[in-house]
Amino acid sequence: MEKNRNFCIIAHIDHGKSTIADRMMEITGTVEKREMKAQLLDSMELEREKGITIKLTPVTMKWKGFVLNLIDTPGHVDFSYEVSRSLQAVETAVLVVDATQGIQAQTLANVYLAIEQDLKIIPVINKVDLPAADVEGVAAQIINLLGCSREEIIEASGKTGLGVDKILDAIIETEPTTIIGTGSRPPAVAGAAPLAVSVVTSEAPYNGVGSVSTRALIFDSYFDDYRGVVLYVRIFEGEIQKNAEILMMAAGTKGLALDVGILTPKMTPREKLSEGQIGYIVTNLKSTREAKVGDTVTLVKEPASTALPGYKNVLPFVYAGFFPVSNDQYKELKEAIEKLALSDSALRYEPENSPVLGFGLRIGFLGLLHMDIIKERLEREFGLDLIVTNPSTNYEVVLNNREVVEIKSAADLPDMSEILEIREPWVKGEIILPKSMIGAVLDLINKKRGHQTNVSYIEDRAVIDFEAPMANLLTDFYDQLKSATSGYASFNYELNGYRAEDLVRVDFLVGGHRLDALSIMCHRSEADAIGRETTKKLKEVIPRQNYEVALQAAIGARIIARETIGAYRKDVTVKIHTGDRDRKAKLLEKQKRGKARMKRFGKIDIPSEAFMVMLKRD
Repeated sequence: MEKNRNFCIIAHIDHGKSTIADRMMEITGTVEKREMKAQLLDSMELEREKGITIKLTPVTMKWKGFVLNLIDTPGHVDFSYEVSRSLQAVETAVLVVDATQGIQAQTLANVYLAIEQDLKIIPVINKVDLPAADVEGVAAQIINLLGCSREEIIEASGKTGLGVDKILDAIIETEPTTIIGTGSRPPAVAGAAPLAVSVVTSEAPYNGVGSVSTRALIFDSYFDDYRGVVLYVRIFEGEIQKNAEILMMAAGTKGLALDVGILTPKMTPREKLSEGQIGYIVTNLKSTREAKVGDTVTLVKEPASTALPGYKNVLPFVYAGFFPVSNDQYKELKEAIEKLALSDSALRYEPENSPVLGFGLRIGFLGLLHMDIIKERLEREFGLDLIVTNPSTNYEVVLNNREVVEIKSAADLPDMSEILEIREPWVKGEIILPKSMIGAVLDLINKKRGHQTNVSYIEDRAVIDFEAPMANLLTDFYDQLKSATSGYASFNYELNGYRAEDLVRVDFLVGGHRLDALSIMCHRSEADAIGRETTKKLKEVIPRQNYEVALQAAIGARIIARETIGAYRKDVTVKIHTGDRDRKAKLLEKQKRGKARMKRFGKIDIPSEAFMVMLKRD
């Protein structure tokens, strides 16, 4: 235990976490120079292409006689649940701040998580070799935030390797955490709840023989097609040997540790994992649901009496319908999502049936980037051609009998006569931006029905705290924020409860038929504008027919907007060579009756572009 140090790297997007991790592996000799490549720990194709970290990645290194266990974490707000899980498995957090950009929104969010977790924070200013680096200005921001001294801040460059050895030395100097069960334990993650079976006490859990039982925390898991479920664990007490029988305390499932070892970053087998180590366990389990993230692993022959503090279940708040273009691919879509859900604990899905789009799945996400990543993985890795409906959030509907029902889309809304009130989710947000751009951003927040709660300053930057409805931030808030601030603003948010608002369901009718897949929930004050804008766009993408087609937006029985797609006109009188008016009138009347009949029975084919219209609002 004395020779083990567990740490993670936390930072805002693009501040250089993965590059510093590369240099650490290079300096410690964990990876040979010939095998080295940029962002080595970002192994997923999408991670390398987009230049972002999506999944946390552990790696074990050796430095000056110490074993260092690193967890490289994502920076984007949609994957902050990966960061909070990592923090519970480590004692030290290396906080990386870009010397050219200073403190950003996700920097603050991650610092608060680390402080609540009572971790030792090592501040690092990265990219000091860049011409635009403002080292002293950024150092002043860090001192203001952490209350540390200037000497504690390490200047580094992930590109050249400058100062990385000093970071490793600082990690070694950190004292390891007191073992759980000997009088103190690390505090739980912000908002974390103990698992169902866990009653955490400060007394050591004895197995009755006098020795301390084995307890390990699962901080990540994934499904390997060839090996089964692989667990990433931090051993807090005892040891887990190869081929040992293991028990998941909350799930109550038993399994076999077929293989144990450390990551360097390749899987390196060991005979056992001991107290204080971070490593992997290859199990004989068939589903990650049998070994959930946050569960405690113990041994079957000497089980622990109490579990470690677990994690709060991550609940999605952005929902979208995923439908295959061809209904033949529905089974493939379901199998693909099941595979992705095995390694993504935040993914929730359920079957959905639409009269227009056929069979599909309604999938819950933590944000729009999370949704984009899953969509791209489905299209690339599984070769699926998908239609994605308008992303929406979940609402709480209070019925007249005071029963609260949760709905995930406008199509699920009960009859308005049965509803007492509708509550929508609100978020608490934080925007960091240059002082000169405050006015434009406050105007944008007001347009989204939000309101600013506080404005504070860190050196030359302003921090705007605000509250706004989640639904209004879903479609294009991030793009508009970047436009209003020339890309200088950074944005972070978290869910802040549900509030009752004057919400209505806006339906869209094509040729008098309501399309549930296009229905949306919005505030009454915004309904008219959204109705007019959407019907205009639908007119551009729905093809013309041989008869007139009405496009309408409605709240209940009240039509709030209308556009008309004109009919194709075929000249039926062209074959008449005489000027007989009666014959012409007779033919035109026959054509009119034919069009009226087609209008009654005609089926309009709705192209997938009609659903993309809903995503892009001006």
